[in-house]
Amino acid sequence: MASTPVQRRVQKHREGLRRAGLRPVQIWVPDTRSVGFVQEAARQCRLASEADRADVGIQEFMDESLADLDGWKE
Repeated sequence: MASTPVQRRVQKHREGLRRAGLRPVQIWVPDTRSVGFVQEAARQCRLASEADRADVGIQEFMDESLADLDGWKE
């Protein structure tokens, strides 16, 4: 089966990327359009927030971490 011009162009592009030392990687992420996504995200945010409130040293740690950024380049 002959490849189409688009398939040949894509293959050429991918070969160039491989020659540059790159490789393809497939990443699966949550479907933000799915039913229940917003509710699950909110649930996880609540859990993280509750954990932060329960950890009395977290704010001090964050403040110290921010202070330690002096001299870093953006």
